[in-house]
Amino acid sequence: MSDVFLNASPAERMALIETRLAAALAPVESIAVRDDSAQHAGHAGAAAGGHYHVTIVAAAFAGKARVARHRMVYDALAEAMRRGIHALAITALTPEEAAALPR
Repeated sequence: MSDVFLNASPAERMALIETRLAAALAPVESIAVRDDSAQHAGHAGAAAGGHYHVTIVAAAFAGKARVARHRMVYDALAEAMRRGIHALAITALTPEEAAALPR
């Protein structure tokens, strides 16, 4: 994933993040990936990689604390975290938690 991720367009990078998360945390009810890199242009770490926000709804998060859920996401994206993702904001929910959110 490393060279592929580094050489990918912004849209391809988001697709790679989504694909990697879907494979690692299946079954996944939904995944949304947002590239927030433009909001961080000019700051010291911006040149080191992109800034992303992921919202993922997966049964794999059931019974897990927030830190454990985030660790699962980081583990799924480990190589990209070393080679192209500078910052990652995570919203990780179970299907039940997502269904309980106000619409």
